[in-house]
Amino acid sequence: MKFRKVAGAISLFLLIASIVSLGFRGLNLGLDFSGGTLIEVTYEQPVELQDIRNVLKNNGYPDSQVINFGTDLDVLIKVADQNGNSEIGQEVFALLDAQNILDNKEVNDQKNQIELKRNEFVGPQVGDELLKSGTYGALTALFMILFYVAFRFQYKFALGAVTALFHDVIIVLGLFSFFRWDFDLTVLAALLAVIGYSLNDTIVVSDRIRENFRIERTLEEPEDIVDLSLNQTLGRTIVTSFT
Repeated sequence: MKFRKVAGAISLFLLIASIVSLGFRGLNLGLDFSGGTLIEVTYEQPVELQDIRNVLKNNGYPDSQVINFGTDLDVLIKVADQNGNSEIGQEVFALLDAQNILDNKEVNDQKNQIELKRNEFVGPQVGDELLKSGTYGALTALFMILFYVAFRFQYKFALGAVTALFHDVIIVLGLFSFFRWDFDLTVLAALLAVIGYSLNDTIVVSDRIRENFRIERTLEEPEDIVDLSLNQTLGRTIVTSFT
């Protein structure tokens, strides 16, 4: 507990940085939330991503995201929704296939075979509904957690547990905002898993602190009792966090 002020300062810094990043940069919403088309293609030979971006930009897809997916032969393309057009995937694939892009300009007479691996379309209404439902679900879970811990333990334990949960969630969201990682349904599910693990560990520690306040008579200071409780649950905390 003697390091609590240092740890608190680090947490506060990360928390403020995450909130600032979320406020100014926001989240890079994935296809599940933003709506649009996701195309995954595989080339026979490596291809420059900038060449693909230029082709898409010159043919009416200026805001497309193009990244390698696994290897330098696999390319993932995300195209923003364009008036609910569900045929964008096939149009983009046909466009790239016709361009015959090769990384090695000296062998441009050869055909760089391209294969369509995935073509997914999500409409804007569906994406908006998923975002709202996911947000409401997460907030409802946090409220029910607060109610349960307050009922099971004490209100001050509940306040600490939910504060820790907000801390964990906001910092994870801040990382996704800062590094511009895609935030989709899979990430939302992982975020709920973070809430579950964090809450589980918090309840175990809180329960041990409550027990030690009742049975420990040799320790006078609350900090010492908290230290003892943390040491007794440290092995479990490490295993849980590592998992």
